[in-house]
Amino acid sequence: MMASSSVGGQSCSWLPSFASPKFTGGTRKIILGSNAKIANLSASRKERIKLPDYDGSYHISDFLRHPSGVESMLNTSALHSFQFLHDNTYRCTLPKVQLFNFEAAPVLDLRVTPTNQDCIVELLSCKFEGSDIMERQNDHFSASMSNHMTWNTNDSELFLEANVKLNLSLEIYTRPFTLLPTSAVEGPGNIMMQALVDRLVPLLLQQLLQDYDEWIHQKAEDLS
Repeated sequence: MMASSSVGGQSCSWLPSFASPKFTGGTRKIILGSNAKIANLSASRKERIKLPDYDGSYHISDFLRHPSGVESMLNTSALHSFQFLHDNTYRCTLPKVQLFNFEAAPVLDLRVTPTNQDCIVELLSCKFEGSDIMERQNDHFSASMSNHMTWNTNDSELFLEANVKLNLSLEIYTRPFTLLPTSAVEGPGNIMMQALVDRLVPLLLQQLLQDYDEWIHQKAEDLS
C-alpha cells in the first residue's frame, strides 16, 4: 500500500502509493504480475438534501447543464487549475501536496454527463505530477469513482440526491506490508476512505445548493 523512498539514506515507507488508472475496455485496472498483492478499498455514500421551491423557474437540471453548475459539481474553487478537454470531459489539477522534499499535484480527468433526469460525474483517469519519486507511484494504483445525482421536483418533497461510489486498488509491494495479510491493509484503508466520503459528500451537496441559489438570483437580476 505504501511506496518506498529515502531521505538522507533513511527508508520512507510512508509515501502513499497512488497511481494512474490503466484502461482495458473502459475498465480501470492495474496491469501487474501474477504474484502482485493487491488491496481493494471501497467507500460509498448516498445523501439527500431538500431543494428550495423556486416556483418552477430554472429547474435544477438547467443549472447542472450550465457551465456554472458543472464548475460547482467539480468544486473548481478548490482547484489549482481547471481545463475543458472535450465531450463533457474536464481536467482538474488539485493544489500540490508536499511531503518533506517531495511534492506532487493530483490530476484528475472527469466526465460530466447531465440529462433532464440525472447527472453523472465519472473519474476517467488519475495521476500524480511532480517529483520523480511521487510520479513513480503512478504504477501501483488504480481508481474508479462515480457520483450519480438525481432529483425529485414533481411533488411536495423537493430533493437532490447524490450517490457516490469510490474504489481503489493498491499494490502492496514494500515491507513490512508485504508480510501482512491483505486484510490488514484493507481494514483500516476502508475505514479511512469511508470517513473521507462521509465528510465530503454532504459538503458537496451543501455547496451545490448554495451555488444553485446564487445562480437563480443572478438569473432573476439579469431579467430585471
